[in-house]
Amino acid sequence: MEISQYADEWGPELVYEVYDAKTGLRAVTVIDNTARGPGKGGIRITPTVDVTEVWRLARTMTWKNAIADLPFGGAKSGIIADVKGMSIEKKKQMIEAFAKALRPICPKLYIAGPDMNTGEKEMQWFAEANGKWNSATGKPENVCYKPGERCGIPHEFGSTGYGVAIAAQIALEHRRMHLNGASIAIEGFGNVGTFAMKYLVEKGAKIVAVSDSKGTIYNENGLDYETLMKVKQESGSVTSYQHGKILPGSDVFELPVDILIPAAVPDVITKENVNNVKAKIIVEGGNIPMHDDIEKILHQRGVLVVPDFVANAGGVISSYAEYRGHHPTKMFELVEKKISKNTKLVLKKSKKENVAPREAALAIAQERIKKAVEKKEEKAGNK
Repeated sequence: MEISQYADEWGPELVYEVYDAKTGLRAVTVIDNTARGPGKGGIRITPTVDVTEVWRLARTMTWKNAIADLPFGGAKSGIIADVKGMSIEKKKQMIEAFAKALRPICPKLYIAGPDMNTGEKEMQWFAEANGKWNSATGKPENVCYKPGERCGIPHEFGSTGYGVAIAAQIALEHRRMHLNGASIAIEGFGNVGTFAMKYLVEKGAKIVAVSDSKGTIYNENGLDYETLMKVKQESGSVTSYQHGKILPGSDVFELPVDILIPAAVPDVITKENVNNVKAKIIVEGGNIPMHDDIEKILHQRGVLVVPDFVANAGGVISSYAEYRGHHPTKMFELVEKKISKNTKLVLKKSKKENVAPREAALAIAQERIKKAVEKKEEKAGNK
């Protein structure tokens, strides 16, 4: 599909395609909207990522940064490659080639960050090859611009998962339900899923199911976080957990739980399985886990869906904290404050206007972007 068919008043502003013959790098960066600031969005590496997926994710980042009230616009990058079996050196070469190719637009128009198959080390490689400290966030904690200040805040700290846990708590309160004892199923046990489980368990929730690429482990009495983490690290899959039923991976979406947290790949709730969803609340930990029309179907059935760009904004709030040179403690305070405030704002507007939460969130985000555009125009007019 041609990216031009998606163009509207919000963007995209720039599609930047990269090919490097030496490393075999094939990649794309989509800068969707820079009204509020430089485009902010992570780099994902998968064999199937394409310009359409990257644009959809970039648009999500436009809304996410606006709803989090950050001075960033929306952008995203994708590298088309299979990391399975890829050497660290090969991956490093690709990241470095990409960082060098983006020098004309980064960090003025684009600031990178971690996403699928990239983490703190990749962000360090990117920043060093790009030549600008602030060209990427999510760098290792010990990577500092100057000794003792402006250090990295890696997403491995769990900022996104922490924000998802906060959003889940607010959603339950909105429905006059209690987090303590609430049953929760989590799809995906990567950075977002593991930390969402950790923080939710600490708050008293009962995680009854977790899935990964090998399947789902389910125990209606709850799963033990520490044991599950150990099993995952040692065996490579949650399905090796001894105390529960092993189910197909797709079954995680159809379990009778209070909250379902899709926290992995896009488009997992579809027309084929939406009618089998039994959760009362869905908190979107991963980006674009379903299309908007699927969310509308769930809303009409009375399922409360907290949109991705509201629930999983912890990562980009962490990025902002790093960008400003804050300490990780300050980062967690910002994530809790902003996720809590904006989730309440969105759910209150949704209920008051009788619209789906995504519609309410979009209206808030778009209004903030319009004000930023007006401010820019007014400033330009006064020059």
